[in-house]
Amino acid sequence: MMDSTAPRAPAAAPATQLRPLHWRQPFEWLARGASDLLHAPGIALFYGLCFWAMALLLGWVFRAQPEYTMSLASGCLLVGPFLAMGLYEASRRREAGLPPSLGQSLTCWDSHMGSMAMLVLVLIVLELLWGRASLVVFAVFFNTGMPSTTGVVQAVFNPQNWQFVMAYAAVGGLFAALVFSFTAVAIPMILDRDTDALTAALTSMRMVLDNPGVMLLWGALITLLVAVSLWLWGAGLLLTGPLLGHATWHAYRAALAAPEPPVETNRP
Repeated sequence: MMDSTAPRAPAAAPATQLRPLHWRQPFEWLARGASDLLHAPGIALFYGLCFWAMALLLGWVFRAQPEYTMSLASGCLLVGPFLAMGLYEASRRREAGLPPSLGQSLTCWDSHMGSMAMLVLVLIVLELLWGRASLVVFAVFFNTGMPSTTGVVQAVFNPQNWQFVMAYAAVGGLFAALVFSFTAVAIPMILDRDTDALTAALTSMRMVLDNPGVMLLWGALITLLVAVSLWLWGAGLLLTGPLLGHATWHAYRAALAAPEPPVETNRP
């Protein structure tokens, strides 16, 4: 007979439950993200200006010193996740019935520093590998050394270089898919559940693999919106950056079921 006064074992954390997604949901995430943006326009403007400044800086470096573009992009990967987490925090506070707070959005990451640092490290490694793979593609197809900005543009838009364009796009698409899979819901999960980076990244990848069609649509919408935003010197990021940040929070909420209370077991 089990003694009811016996010490209990530590609570076992339940496995993360994923929900099936439907193709209409990415559009719903954007609509809810727009609602969050309108609810706290000052916060959205602040983060939009940050994203725009990053785009302008990247564009200037690409035109002036293209060989440093990948290094600066790696630096942006240090800042980007923390900016995104601020937008997730704004959406989380609204969902919880709390007033919007720019201060809280700027400091919400400080209690998750370990997990965020590990995730950012993984992103930087992927970025560096991406840059190295891109240079290998250039070295295979060209023997003129590091191309200038004009050389890169001419190579990409020259119909005679279609093999290079296909190879370059394939390499870029592979690494972009890896980054997207690792981070689709990882950062909102770290913020909401204070989980470790490995669990968050693996959960994000599971979600993408379980819903490939929906996530392909979501990735295509993100790519399209960012591409259109960059058309006029990146000014569209003033709106698109915060919109996608808020929408990603709702993607996380739709994809992961609310955690169940941990189960306690009595020790024999």
